[in-house]
Amino acid sequence: MDALDLARWQFGVTTVYHFLFVPLTIGLGVYVAGLQTAWLRTGKEHYLRLTKFFGKLFLINFAMGVVTGIVQEFQFGMNWSEYSTFVGDVFGAPLALEALLAFFLESTFLGLWIFGWDRLPKRLHLACLWAAVIGSNLSAFFILAANAWMKHPVGYEVVDGRARMTDLWAVLTNPTALAQVPHVVAASFIVAGGFVIAVAGYRILRERGLALRPRRDGDAAGAAAGDAATPARRLPGMWRASLRAALVMTAIAGVVVAGSGDMSARLLREQQPMKLAAAEGLRHDTAHAPFTIAPGVEVPGLLSLLAAHDPAATVQGVDDIQARYEKTFGPADYTPDLPVVYLSFRVMIGFGMATAGLSVLGLWLTRRPRKRRGGAARPVPAWFARLCVLALPLPTIAIIAGWLLSEIGRQPWTVQGELMTAASVSPGVSLGEVATTLAIFTVLYGVLAVAEGVLLVRHVKAGPELPPDMSTPPSAAPAQPGEARLTPTLMY
Repeated sequence: MDALDLARWQFGVTTVYHFLFVPLTIGLGVYVAGLQTAWLRTGKEHYLRLTKFFGKLFLINFAMGVVTGIVQEFQFGMNWSEYSTFVGDVFGAPLALEALLAFFLESTFLGLWIFGWDRLPKRLHLACLWAAVIGSNLSAFFILAANAWMKHPVGYEVVDGRARMTDLWAVLTNPTALAQVPHVVAASFIVAGGFVIAVAGYRILRERGLALRPRRDGDAAGAAAGDAATPARRLPGMWRASLRAALVMTAIAGVVVAGSGDMSARLLREQQPMKLAAAEGLRHDTAHAPFTIAPGVEVPGLLSLLAAHDPAATVQGVDDIQARYEKTFGPADYTPDLPVVYLSFRVMIGFGMATAGLSVLGLWLTRRPRKRRGGAARPVPAWFARLCVLALPLPTIAIIAGWLLSEIGRQPWTVQGELMTAASVSPGVSLGEVATTLAIFTVLYGVLAVAEGVLLVRHVKAGPELPPDMSTPPSAAPAQPGEARLTPTLMY
């Protein structure tokens, strides 16, 4: 193992860890803004309580994302100086826009939102949150546009061994970026939706006095008696409303992910044929190329259909592409890690579809019967609430698998067709130096992971904050629940 291998491991590990927080931040911010908008429009108490509850989870995750993201930029100078020298004039432009425009917008207005409770007019306070959410999504756009340029470089020319940008608009409207941005952002909404679904499922079980695993009747009755005293039961239907909103967001995002994924597959056939071939493990150019669902289970022509909308189309194979690349770029191994790319492709699709399917199932189970419109809504089945909690890791695993497919599938290039990974590493950094920083980051990120997990779990278990007039058990509450009004208080 040399410095290049460890540098790749370090960037991969730190990026995957950072990527645990980014999608949740993007999607959860929109969800919280939607809850606060619903509260402003309807005045219903449970929307305000949900806004503050999920708002804290959003801020915990946002802070961790900022901390872990800073490390990424330092690595460009520490471990990948040759890469930075080559792409700096192009890559730096969208990153500068992200920092000076998007992140500034996001952080400034998020601060106003945090400290603006009871200080700003309600509509202005809500506008601050939406501005921060827009900034978060703009930030994702600029970063993904920079990443897309590495896969399909456009709007540049190479002068004196360096890439010089000739057209910023071409970089920002790169067709790869236009397919990748909606795909990743929609996948982020699925991650956030899956998180909210799991939290709502947990709270529904807890407030019914049920455990994640079914208990004996006596245990369940005892738990129910204990939880019956919690003031959270004073607003029945709050968690069902939260669950329904997350289910809708996840289902819609699933449709967008599928559509943008179709666009990405067609672009892969044209721009990164090696990645597409590696994703299927296809060795030779093949017409009617099949798609393998599981070992020994193939669907003839499906890969051709996905890549070209034609089941008879020819898809290039790994070995044939390798031979063509050797003629074009010279002798080298142009094949990525086939097992990792192959498995990542299937995990991404399988776990993503499972999460989207869960959302559709949930919407069906919690629908309001037509004959009883205006009457009581269907309760959330306990078994489905448990399934929601157990499905928590699925969307996160799916989006990480998608990142592995995207980045490892591009190897051995850092910039497709222009710069190879072996030529991108810093020449003056030794194996020992990279190993030391990798060990430090591993320990530090492990500590941060524990801290993040403890904070999130503690907050979810505690539930929403209770205003003074709802802090007493139901037996001591006002005779008419409608008299108990929720007063906005300082959130943080």
